[in-house]
Amino acid sequence: MKMADSFFLCFLLFILLNPSSSLANHASELVNEVCVKTSNYTFCVESLYSDPHTPEADSYGLAVIAFRLAYINATTTRDYILKLLKKASSNSSIRRNLQRCASDYYKAVSAIETAYNDLNSETFFELADLAAVASRSADDCEASYKRTRNSPFTSLNKALKGLCEICVAISKRFTGS
Repeated sequence: MKMADSFFLCFLLFILLNPSSSLANHASELVNEVCVKTSNYTFCVESLYSDPHTPEADSYGLAVIAFRLAYINATTTRDYILKLLKKASSNSSIRRNLQRCASDYYKAVSAIETAYNDLNSETFFELADLAAVASRSADDCEASYKRTRNSPFTSLNKALKGLCEICVAISKRFTGS
């Protein structure tokens, strides 16, 4: 994992686990309109403001920021899972769970890449659906650990779901749904 990716992953976890920041009190009108449509307003505001371009962003710019954040999360998590998979023993339930999560995160990355490309070509109609695919991939990864004590990816899955929820909220601004 690259140093920048590691830093970003730690930052996202910090935001997720420490929802009491003053950033939420200073959200722009656009960020506020988007974030009130999510289940975790503070996470939304803090995630978006982790990018220095957010204060000046219009709807399109904010969508680019949100999908970029989701992409970074998904690729960083996928790479982390692949790293763990290399170390896992060949016939273990741990390996099976890691393989399932790796597959789920490949789907998430692919969906977000497609959405990002659609956004760049100003094709907005599938953005929300593609973000939902990535979110369901995090759910599927989490579900693979139902029979065990804990998923080692719960906070990462939760962060991706939160970022995808932001992507959906922004995407709906383009389609009016």
